[in-house]
Amino acid sequence: MVVIRLARGGSKKRPFYKIVVTDSRKPRDSGYIERLGFFNPMARGQEVRFHVEAERVAHWIGQGAQPSERVAKLLKQSEDKAEAAA
Repeated sequence: MVVIRLARGGSKKRPFYKIVVTDSRKPRDSGYIERLGFFNPMARGQEVRFHVEAERVAHWIGQGAQPSERVAKLLKQSEDKAEAAA
């Protein structure tokens, strides 16, 4: 099954996550099919906390990919912010 999930990067105690499309059987940080964006939980000031290519996410979900719980929550938050800004 294809999933959209977070792959951890960054250094010790400074996480940085890539939002990736991968096979669910692969380990968390191993190879992936496509990178869709990133999530930086430690962002401060002007740094971007979350960025995702919405068109590609919609494409993969249309192909049957399942987002993980955390990714689904992040996508919902970004949609809510976009609606509030409009």
